[in-house]
Amino acid sequence: MRRHIVHEGASQLTYEIREIVAVAHQLQALGVDITWENIGDPIEKGESVPGWIKEIIKDLVSSDYTYGYTDTQGAIETRDFLAEQVNIRGGCQITANDIAFFNGLGDAVAKVFGFLKREARVLGPSPAYSTHSSAEAAHSGYEHLTYKLNPDNNWIPDLEDIENKVKYNDSIAGILLINPDNPTGAVYSRELLEEIVAIAKKNKIFVVCDEIYAHIVYNGAETVHLSEVIGNIPGIALRGISKEFPWPGSRCGWIEVFNQDKYPEFKSYISSLINAKRLEVCSTSLPQYAIPRVIGDPRYIDHLTRRKKMFEKRANEAYEFFSKVKGVKVNRPQGAFYMSVLFEDGALNCSQKLEIKDPEVRKFVENKVQNVPPDKRFVYYMLGAAGVCVVPLTGFCCGMMGFRVTLLESDDQKRLWTWKTIAENIEKYLAS
Repeated sequence: MRRHIVHEGASQLTYEIREIVAVAHQLQALGVDITWENIGDPIEKGESVPGWIKEIIKDLVSSDYTYGYTDTQGAIETRDFLAEQVNIRGGCQITANDIAFFNGLGDAVAKVFGFLKREARVLGPSPAYSTHSSAEAAHSGYEHLTYKLNPDNNWIPDLEDIENKVKYNDSIAGILLINPDNPTGAVYSRELLEEIVAIAKKNKIFVVCDEIYAHIVYNGAETVHLSEVIGNIPGIALRGISKEFPWPGSRCGWIEVFNQDKYPEFKSYISSLINAKRLEVCSTSLPQYAIPRVIGDPRYIDHLTRRKKMFEKRANEAYEFFSKVKGVKVNRPQGAFYMSVLFEDGALNCSQKLEIKDPEVRKFVENKVQNVPPDKRFVYYMLGAAGVCVVPLTGFCCGMMGFRVTLLESDDQKRLWTWKTIAENIEKYLAS
């Protein structure tokens, strides 16, 4: 072509969580039975939406108004409801004008990073959730800037690392948090969040916090929202219903914006996000109308409590299982529905392998493991040998070797079989 048409950041758009599916499907075609442990879809793993939530949605479907457009920022009654929920907590107070809906948080993340000035960078965690790291890197055209999550301290952010990187890199305009964290299952205390906000305040930057798992916390952890600690600095919380109802297919998420009226430049930036959404008219209507009726229902608290207990049981089950496996180390998850399994230093090398009896499958895997990180090599071999699909930790913008598993499998026997199969393959692989 006479003009170069590829965006400078196109090569940064990687999403290992989905990309490994293509590899697994190829193995499926070769006869491998796949157990999917790669993606956070509760419905796919057997969880049912409660009947009373379905009844609310059925009633909404029968109402003509749910088939029309909403305001660009979202249905006003839903935004009023959500603003009230924020204000009841205390902390930063907002109005419906500080809330905007998107077609899932993927849409919100793309716009939050995509409409920053290219030279303005957002410092994010490592391991990083791929949607954030890829979107931030793509907007800038450079690798995502990260701070360390410490596996020897329950995956808590390294505050000294954050402070130094913010202090000595004036291109950093914001700090990204994921709380509860994906892929580690860590939950951040109020004190930690306040210290990160203090760094942001000192350096005159904003804070973005992905709170999609905010109400899935357990094992003694408590939810602390960004609105409760943000004080008077600019901030954005990312929220949604995909993990909480759960309704991932709704593609319904929103941002809550804090203190935009105090910072004209920040307000202009938020306006650019709304203007971008205006070009799309609005986000999907039906799930927006469901939010006040579902979250406002007296049964919702019991729904959240039941799911917390369910994931706490599975998190502890996974921790007890993998903490006994030689060659890896794990932390007990406190939130979301993931756990990162970290290989011990020096445990992996580029000659280890698993026995794969089918020659076609073996040849496919041997071709795939050429020039890949050691943890991805293990993941591919286990996929070919046992059909269990996990995500390598290096796929989360991370130099540490390991993989992520989910806590979503609803079939107790299959879940335990999956843990056992992974553990057996770790032992065989490390001994090879």
